Amino acid sequence: MSKQATIRQFVRNNPSIIIELGKNLFENINPSLEKEIQEMTLDDCTDYIHTLTFDGYIREKSVINDGLVKIFPEIRFEESPPELDHSGDVDYLGFVDNAESQPKAFGIQIKPVTAKSNFGNYSISERMKASFDDFTVDFGGKVFIVFSLDGEIGNKGIIKEISTEIERLRLIN
Repeated sequence: MSKQATIRQFVRNNPSIIIELGKNLFENINPSLEKEIQEMTLDDCTDYIHTLTFDGYIREKSVINDGLVKIFPEIRFEESPPELDHSGDVDYLGFVDNAESQPKAFGIQIKPVTAKSNFGNYSISERMKASFDDFTVDFGGKVFIVFSLDGEIGNKGIIKEISTEIERLRLIN
């Protein structure tokens, strides 16, 4: 079962999770913020959490299937296993087949473009750096952060970096 289907099933079976997250967001909105935010309702917050949950996975899939798969048709993209996604911050693996050795892979972490704007210039945490380093040891390739802008690649320059990494991985014995 795909991540999206698993999450959809979990949320359907546990709707109180979305409501609880919406309540938490609603209760933590700072009263000194702009009037529009002050007028948010609990339903607004719950809808936001719901949208974040489902739309995020749809955009994530779109970045891969409508973007990277078409740009790099020779690469086999797979959703990362749950333990790698949760602990390693890697959403997808891009496998580069090398005829002379085991296939190597690079990782893709997809973030909404708002992550970059909310934090100035997005920088990864020390925990993420460590998990990215572990990924490189295990799979040979780097992990790239791709920013999603309405389901498309927001940081187009990353395409050249990924291309360079694919060529490097092809040369590894």
